Amino acid sequence: MKVTQAKLPQSQIGLEIEIPSEISKKAYELVFQDLARSANIPGFRKGKVPRHILVQRFGSTRLKAAALEEIIRDGVRDAIKQESIQAIGNYQLRSNFDELVNQFELGKAVTFSAAVDVVPEVNLQQYTGLHLKAEEVKYDPDSVDKFLEERRKELATLVPVSGRPAQTGDVAVVDFKGRLVSEASAEGEAEASEEIPGGEAQDFQVELAEGRFIKGFVDGMVGMNVGESREISVDFPEDYPQKELAGKPAVFAVTLKDLKEKELLEVNDDFAQEISEFQTLEELRSTLETRFQDQAQSKTDANKQEALLAQLVNLVEVDLPQTLIEQEVDELVTQTAMRLSKQGIDIKKLFTQEMIPQFRERSLPDAIDRLKRSLGLREVATRESIQVEPAAVATRSQDLMQQYSDDKDIDPEKLREFVENELLTEKIIKWLEERSTIELVPEGSLNATESENQAEAEVEAEAEAEAEATAETPQEGAGG
Repeated sequence: MKVTQAKLPQSQIGLEIEIPSEISKKAYELVFQDLARSANIPGFRKGKVPRHILVQRFGSTRLKAAALEEIIRDGVRDAIKQESIQAIGNYQLRSNFDELVNQFELGKAVTFSAAVDVVPEVNLQQYTGLHLKAEEVKYDPDSVDKFLEERRKELATLVPVSGRPAQTGDVAVVDFKGRLVSEASAEGEAEASEEIPGGEAQDFQVELAEGRFIKGFVDGMVGMNVGESREISVDFPEDYPQKELAGKPAVFAVTLKDLKEKELLEVNDDFAQEISEFQTLEELRSTLETRFQDQAQSKTDANKQEALLAQLVNLVEVDLPQTLIEQEVDELVTQTAMRLSKQGIDIKKLFTQEMIPQFRERSLPDAIDRLKRSLGLREVATRESIQVEPAAVATRSQDLMQQYSDDKDIDPEKLREFVENELLTEKIIKWLEERSTIELVPEGSLNATESENQAEAEVEAEAEAEAEATAETPQEGAGG
């Protein structure tokens, strides 16, 4: 078999393949024999149909096409093996198939063109001596007190309030009904007209906390007494998930039916025992302080790694094959779907046939970025002979198998591959950090950049809009 290679864009190799006449003839005969064995023609037993009858019945064009499919498939496979090509994905036929069928003749060689994606070549001229900046996350001494205060609020007991109006921090039980405000009337006054879909509720419990609902809704209830009714004017945010309400003014008729306040526990040893396994408040505080210090350091380390990887991506020059891009987009969309599903979102409604192409398009930039990171790291490992010790892989794999011993779906081989990749990535990044200069700057001081997970964030925004559209209308800010 004669094979001629040609380098193509997007990390493809073009193949001009000439199949010898004896191979093409053999392929045709095998197709013919298979058809003869399986053809069911009245008046003839299977396997005993004369050759000319089969040709008349099925047509020579169909037989040639079937033979060519076999010839092309096997020819590309054998060419890849013969030329030791690191092919990825399936091949693409570059010749016109119908023309090949018309030109096919028994006893003559078959020549066709195909292309295969190959592992891309990575051009990385510099990867040591890098100078970059990363934000340092410092431990906040008040974080322990803030944590304890949040737990106090979570465990608080609601007690009835009497003798005073509602104030911030209370929990109110209300009836409400909302209507959109129409355009100014002839007298120059606005009036409520159209009812808001989902904008009505009875015995609705609401915490009077800032930022948890549409701006103005909670503030309007502060100062109300039990039994009092009030009309509260609000404006829906411009980015409100329900587009038909976004940016529009509205009026909510609210009746305060009950009012409670939170009775907080005293922060002492009993409180520590209530929220943890520790016997004393001092032990709990010490543990929390260490935890938050470790978290701050971990965030700083993550920022350093992110800055390093972002710099590496900028230095990587690679012509990515479409096969790798499509695989990475598939992975991103699948991961997003799984994460949203775990959050209770019905992904069947979100990931429709119409929406999936949009999600894939949004995931494309992040997929390319991730591929460049991965290929850049592997290039460094290859050039510097960075490897992972098999013993380390075995140890971490065993630990994970024990940790998830109840999960019967875990594939030990895939787990080992995952662990090996993770350990190798950690080792490469550490090697790069040791040979780079990373300046730590105050948290929030670097210019805001486009989020690494922009595609995923957009998908989640779509999901949140879908979920919030069915929720109670006033709860616009409940998620933050």
